[in-house]
Amino acid sequence: MSRPAYPSKGITFVRNDARVFRFCRSKCHKNFKMKRNPRKLKWTKAFRKAAGKEMTVDSTLQFAARRNVPVRYNRDLMAKTIKAMERVSEIRQRRERVFYKKRMAGKRERELATARKLVAENEHLLPRMRGSEKKRLRELGLTDEDIQEMEDKEERVQSKAFGGEKKRVAIALENDDDEDDDEEDESAMFDDEDDEDDDDEDGEDDDVDMDAD
Repeated sequence: MSRPAYPSKGITFVRNDARVFRFCRSKCHKNFKMKRNPRKLKWTKAFRKAAGKEMTVDSTLQFAARRNVPVRYNRDLMAKTIKAMERVSEIRQRRERVFYKKRMAGKRERELATARKLVAENEHLLPRMRGSEKKRLRELGLTDEDIQEMEDKEERVQSKAFGGEKKRVAIALENDDDEDDDEEDESAMFDDEDDEDDDDEDGEDDDVDMDAD
């Protein structure tokens, strides 16, 4: 069941072994006929109580317990019982609200901590300069090229990394340094080759001049 069912309401099913099942609505009855486990369906009372989402120990819950004790009909007793049911329902609802507030206390802080961790782990995907900062610089008269140069010259802000993120960042920085060193070595090699070619050409020119003399 997923909600309370008052007497004479809902659906009653009696099995061959005389076991009685009461359902609050057709949705619960249909899932029972499909032989689904109520502890695995998140909208049932059984799941919510097992997961600690609802009260399981409370004095108001004892009034709803079924008692197979015959009672002679008395009009005054029935009137008092109905009033007591309403009063117990109000008390239970108030306690459920308090229970919910205690259970959800600190949820906002946990969500903020999770969001901050996600941003810290994926900071390399974020733009280096905020849009509001770019807008302010444009209002001061700077062009997009100047803003781009400022972004390139900005130092990287070291942020707290979690888990293997530090290793990945360190490896990426090492690879960048290695690529820069390789480019410098290649440029130096090309410069040396150009100097040698210039020297060879100068020597050939000198030989030609001597032959002409």
